[in-house]
Amino acid sequence: MEEENELMMRVTGLKKYYGEVHAVDGISFAIPRASVFTILGPNGAGKTTTLEILEGIRGPDAGEIEVFGMKLKKVTRAVKERMGVLLQDGNFEPYLKVKEVVKLFASFFKKALPVEEVLTRVALQEKTNAYVKTLSGGQLQRLAVGVALVNDPELIFLDEPTTGLDPQARRNMWSIITDLKDQGKTIILTTHYMEEAEALSDRVCIMDYGTIIAKGSPRELTSRLGQETIIEFNTSSLSADDLAQLESYGKTAREDGEIVTVETENLVHTMEQMLAWSREREIPLTNMTVRQPNLEDVFLLLTGRRLRE
Repeated sequence: MEEENELMMRVTGLKKYYGEVHAVDGISFAIPRASVFTILGPNGAGKTTTLEILEGIRGPDAGEIEVFGMKLKKVTRAVKERMGVLLQDGNFEPYLKVKEVVKLFASFFKKALPVEEVLTRVALQEKTNAYVKTLSGGQLQRLAVGVALVNDPELIFLDEPTTGLDPQARRNMWSIITDLKDQGKTIILTTHYMEEAEALSDRVCIMDYGTIIAKGSPRELTSRLGQETIIEFNTSSLSADDLAQLESYGKTAREDGEIVTVETENLVHTMEQMLAWSREREIPLTNMTVRQPNLEDVFLLLTGRRLRE
């Protein structure tokens, strides 16, 4: 267990109900300083509601929040001065210049970083005098992160920071997040991209239907699946006999739509049998991939469905 002075935040028994809907249902977790803590889960899992409570936007129905070494009944203005929040939809005025947007948000805080430093941190220094309406999607998202950093926060909330971004813009955002951690910042990240959680996170908390169903480092979570290798391919519907025969070659086999997944502890032996099965039954192994278990496999193991369903 972490020492108290190594923790940025501790949450105990947090709840938020909307009638019959238990958006957040008694969750607890601890977040070390200078780390990336990721809340991973499908849409509707309770990720954004959790963040909004921790940011002080919503009040909890029950539970306790401890942050910066203080136990809080609600997030005060003084606490918010030490937090940075990524706006999911910045909706910045299109005819403001980039530097004017940063300067505007800097005016909301008692202490703020120089505009030039903020733009350098998010690699927008060359867009200082550009109008918001001329920015690409990735540049707009970096500007939103810059706004979250304007008060030089110790704790930064990033809610789905790469949704809708192309692969290059997503990688740029990952680099910014890694740099922030290296600067000693604590980041609370939400995402439904399992590869993002695996790439960035020190700790992961998997949520589903308002509850935490697993937590730990990415390695700790995937290790519960053992030493299996996963083989996946696409095909049309298999018969029950086809699937049963596949399962006899490995540890498990399952069909999710057009994706067939086989888990094995002996890759070479299973592959030889699968290739023979494919030839004998004239079933093509389309788009076949071989990989190690990931966080989506953990979610599937725990819930019986895929993260993106």
